[in-house]
Amino acid sequence: MRRLAYAGGALAFITLATLNAGGYRYGASDQAFYIPAILKQLDPSLYPRDTALVGPQARYFFIDEIVAAIMRATGWSMETCFAAGYVLGLVILYVSLWRLGHLVFRSPLATWALLAAETLRHRITKTGVNTLEGYFHPRILVFAVGVWSITAYLRGRPWLALGAVLLAGLLHPTTAAFFVLFLIVAIWTTEPAARRAIGALASLGLVAVAWLLLAGPMRGSLWPMDAEWRELLSAKDYLFPVRDWGVGAWLANLGTAAIAIGVLAYRLRRGLAVPREQGLLAGAIVLLLGFFVTLPAVSMGSAFFVQLQISRVFWILDLLAIVALVSWFVDQPSRQPVRWRGVVAGFLIAFATARGLWVALVEHGERPVWSLALPDDDWARVMRWAEAQPAGTQLLADPGHAWRYGAPLRYAGRDVFLEEVKDTAMAIYSRDSAARVIERTQALGDFAVLDASAAEALAARYRLDYLIIDRDLDLPRVRQEGPFRIYDLRQPNSGGRGTP
Repeated sequence: MRRLAYAGGALAFITLATLNAGGYRYGASDQAFYIPAILKQLDPSLYPRDTALVGPQARYFFIDEIVAAIMRATGWSMETCFAAGYVLGLVILYVSLWRLGHLVFRSPLATWALLAAETLRHRITKTGVNTLEGYFHPRILVFAVGVWSITAYLRGRPWLALGAVLLAGLLHPTTAAFFVLFLIVAIWTTEPAARRAIGALASLGLVAVAWLLLAGPMRGSLWPMDAEWRELLSAKDYLFPVRDWGVGAWLANLGTAAIAIGVLAYRLRRGLAVPREQGLLAGAIVLLLGFFVTLPAVSMGSAFFVQLQISRVFWILDLLAIVALVSWFVDQPSRQPVRWRGVVAGFLIAFATARGLWVALVEHGERPVWSLALPDDDWARVMRWAEAQPAGTQLLADPGHAWRYGAPLRYAGRDVFLEEVKDTAMAIYSRDSAARVIERTQALGDFAVLDASAAEALAARYRLDYLIIDRDLDLPRVRQEGPFRIYDLRQPNSGGRGTP
C-alpha cells in the first residue's frame, strides 16, 4: 500500500508540475541554445558561421556531448531524449522532496504540503530562473540532484552528496556550483572530521578557478565589460541587480532569504531541528553573503561575475523558505491545531490542482498539454525546407521569429543571420559574440521595412542565401508556405554561397 501511495504521489507530482508549467513543449525557450549545440555535436559540418556565436557558451556545458552520445547509443530522437530528461528531472525532484520532507518534518502531512507547494511554478524574481519549466532544461535536472544531495547530507553521507552534485555540474555548472558552495559550508559546519579534506578540496577548486581566470581559457574575463557590451545586455534585466532590481525585487528576494534563515535559526534555537540542520543554516547564510560580496564586481560589469549570475542562489533559498513555511504552518504541533494543519495542507494541494488546470487548459488552452514535437504548421514546413538545403546555407528572417512563430530557424541545422532573444543571451559569454549581435542588429535595422534592395545589400555583405519573410518583395521567390515567402538572395552565377 505504501509503495502504491509513493508511485501515485510521483504521478500526481509530475502531472501537477507539468500543468502548472503550462504543459510540456519540445523546442521552447532556452532550448534555442541546446538544440543547435547538440545538432553540432551530431554533425560538425553544421553552423559554419553560427559556431562563433554558439561555441563560447557551449564550452561551459557538456549537455550537448552527453545528449548526442545518448542519441548515437540508443537511436533515440532528440525529442525522445528531451522528454525522458524532463520526466527524469521531475522524478528525481519528487524523490528528493519526499525524502527531505520525511527527514525534517514530523508529520507526513507536511511532506505532501511541501510536494504540492513545489509544483507551483514561479519565477525567482529578477534572476531569469523559474522553479519549474514546461520543457527539458538541464538546470532543472541539476537542481533536482542538488535537492537529493541535501537529503544525502542530512542522512550523514556528505561525500556522496558532494560527489553527486559535482557530477551533475557537467550538465549545468553554475547551478551545481551554488549547491557545491552550499554543501561545502554545511559539511564544514557539522562534520569536523571532514574539515581537512573539505579544506583541501576547496583549495584545489580555488587554484583551478584562478588558473582558468588568469592563465587558462577564461583569462581576461575578470575585466569589466565595455559600455557597448553592457548596453546590448540591458534587455536582460536579471544580470545587474543594482541597476535593474526595483524595491519589489529586493524585498521579494531578501524576504525569501530572511524566511529561510530566520525559520532555520528558530528551529535550531527551539530544539525542533533535525541533526545537521545547522549546516543548512550556515550554507544559506554563506549563499546570501556570497551574493552581496560579489555584487560590486557584478555592478562594475566584471564579465566572469556577470556570467556566473550569482543572484540565482535565491533559487536554493526559495526552496529552504518553502520548507520553512511548511514547517511553520503544517508541521509544528505547538503552533497550530491538528485540524488547521490539515486545512493548510489541503489548501495547498487544492490550489496547486486548480492553478495547474487553469494555466494549462485556460491560460495556455491553445496548445496541447503534452507536445513531443514542434507544431506541424506553416513555420515548421519552412524549417523542414531549410533543413533540406546544403549545410552552411545562411538564412535571413525576422529577428523575432523564434517568439513570433514558435521556434528558432536554427532548429533546421542552418546558419541564421540574427535571432534577437537567444543571440543576445549567448552574447553574455563572449565579447566577440556581442560584437557580432550588435553589428548585425545595426546592419539589419527595422525588419518591418526591409525592402528588396536592402535585402540584396545585406546578402552581398554577409553572404546570405535566402530571405524568409511574410510579405511580397521584388526578389526571386523559390517557395511559399502559408504567409511565408522564401526568396533567393544568391548572386547570379555564383553557384550559391552556402559555405563559410
